[in-house]
Amino acid sequence: MQSSLKNKVVLITGGTSGIGRATALSLGKAGAHVVITGRRAKEGEAVAAEVRTLGVKSAFVQGDVSKDADVKRFVDAAVKLGGRLDAAFNNAGIEGHTGKTTHEQSEENFHQVFDINVKGVLLSMKHEIEAMLKTGGGTIVNNASVAGSQGFAGMSVYVASKHAVIGLTRSAALEYAKQNIRVNAVSPAAIRTEMFDRFAGGPGSEFDTHMAAMHPVGRVGEAHEIAGPVLFLLSDEASFMTGHDLLVDGGFTVQ
Repeated sequence: MQSSLKNKVVLITGGTSGIGRATALSLGKAGAHVVITGRRAKEGEAVAAEVRTLGVKSAFVQGDVSKDADVKRFVDAAVKLGGRLDAAFNNAGIEGHTGKTTHEQSEENFHQVFDINVKGVLLSMKHEIEAMLKTGGGTIVNNASVAGSQGFAGMSVYVASKHAVIGLTRSAALEYAKQNIRVNAVSPAAIRTEMFDRFAGGPGSEFDTHMAAMHPVGRVGEAHEIAGPVLFLLSDEASFMTGHDLLVDGGFTVQ
């Protein structure tokens, strides 16, 4: 896997922390050159600097995945960094307002969540695929969620957005399969990130303990445990996989 990613140019949206950061570092260790995007400049620059210590090229580009011009800038930066775009991990996402039933949901929350989680993935793939078509192909992984394949009370908007990500993934996979572009999704369960701690109330909270118990393995996952599967899907070892939703969930969905 590491050899097939060496010298590849990879774009990661939402790369300033959590799963995005872990994936950027894993890619750097595999010899890939990485462009990281996000809205937090200080954190993004720090991740890019960390990746560069691994002996590869890395850059941070600040922006918003829900804005077409920003996404084009992200892709252009990746092409400038390495002459082409070989792979992308569309990781940017938000949870929005949770804990409210469907009739309590606001239009504002819907637009905020769908702008980042769905429109952001669509715009990212639009510009990534355009770049990949010019150089003979590539591979894309979209970060979905176990919420993309089942429902959760009090999270209807987030759940709907992740179902949409999987739908976009499957459709794009069919559209570009003969043009050497593979498109897959990875679907984590609860992973120890800033987003999860914000949602669960932090390590050791009552809800955090409850969430750990909901997973058959008895704990929530760690960011590096998602980075590994993402690298696999981006690598040549997954060359016969496209349109797939890879569940990485500690047994959550088999209950």
